[in-house]
Order: sequence, then structure tokens, then C-alpha cells
Amino acid sequence: MKGEFFQSELLKNASGSTAQGIQRKKLDGVPILFPININQQTRITTILSDMENEIIVLETKLAKAQQIKQGMMQNLLTGRIRLI
Repeated sequence: MKGEFFQSELLKNASGSTAQGIQRKKLDGVPILFPININQQTRITTILSDMENEIIVLETKLAKAQQIKQGMMQNLLTGRIRLI
């Protein structure tokens, strides 16, 4: 229920036609709820940190795949490698 309240408060203050945004002065009065229990905060932090690390690994793999693709395309375009 609390999350729904926060979301409705944000939506009430949002403006814009293509991408909605909220001005800082409108956010000043909106309460932000967070877990008081340090164990719960630590678990959330751990999960977010693990997710961030996974994103870094995936971005590295993507960059490597893009480099391989670029090299293969270069070999095909220069005629060093031919497709049969």
C-alpha cells in the first residue's frame, strides 16, 4: 500500500508529453520510505550490487562480441575471407 501511495504522489506531480519528469521543488514534499532494519538494507544493497556486477559482465561480453563482429565484417569486406 505504501508503494502505491508513493507512486500516485509521483504521478500527480509528473509533467511532460513525451517523457514525464518531476521538478525538484515538487519532490521536496513527497515522503520517501526506506527500510529501517539494517539487515534488510544490507540485503537490498547486496542484491543491487550483484545486479550491477552482472550488468558489467554482460556489457563486457557485448563489447567483445561487437568487436568480433566488426573484425569479421572487415575481413569479409576486404576479401580476406570469402563465403562459399
